[in-house]
Amino acid sequence: MASKTSITRAITQNRVWQSVFRQGYPNTEENRAKVIMNTLFFHIHPVKVKTHSLKISYTWGMGVISAFLFAVLVATGAWLMFFYAPSVERAYNDIQALETAVTFGMLLRNMHRWAAHLMVLTVFLHMCRVFFTGGHKHPREFNWVIGVVLWVLTILLSYTGYLLPWDQLAYWAITVGTNIVGVTPLIGEQLRLLFLGAKEVGPEALVRFYALHIWIFPGLMIILIGVHFWRIRKDGGLSSPIESAEVQQGETK
Repeated sequence: MASKTSITRAITQNRVWQSVFRQGYPNTEENRAKVIMNTLFFHIHPVKVKTHSLKISYTWGMGVISAFLFAVLVATGAWLMFFYAPSVERAYNDIQALETAVTFGMLLRNMHRWAAHLMVLTVFLHMCRVFFTGGHKHPREFNWVIGVVLWVLTILLSYTGYLLPWDQLAYWAITVGTNIVGVTPLIGEQLRLLFLGAKEVGPEALVRFYALHIWIFPGLMIILIGVHFWRIRKDGGLSSPIESAEVQQGETK
């Protein structure tokens, strides 16, 4: 009886394993490839990785660090939303309460602020690395464009967060920035009105910047980051120095 029970349990466990993992133990090349292709969290990773891409001196991990900082921003930003209201009557007081009355409020706010500053830096360095190693060349032009859009969104996320404390620095930073946008030929005034919702910085601007900062720009970032990672896999992983040299030779012929 005990033996039969053990066999039944083993069969049940095997079926549960197979329902979750649709391949055998990854001890062969085929099963290792299937693990990547059939697992949600691994699917975005290439089945095979080029040796040079594992060297820290090639990428410096700038892309991974940027993605990690974005995750920190999302997590800390979601927490800060519990203690902040986008109202001109409450915004400044809510920020002051975060600094003085909320448990770990100053820590979480500073984590959010410094992660934003660092993300601007790391995304810029990541783009420099991609450019100087030829990662923007064929067949990765489309992913380079996505990277540029992500860089612009990173700047916009940092900028829209400026107004939320509703202090003097925020007010005049947004005033100067939107005035610069307003002198754009043909569409400048329309863009300024779109951002502010009025002629001057006021309650309408605070609500619009809050919506852009917590929903619209982060939503676009999540979608484009997913496409960015997916394209890296579809393009055969990270570019290699040899591949970039071959492309350059082909362009000169």
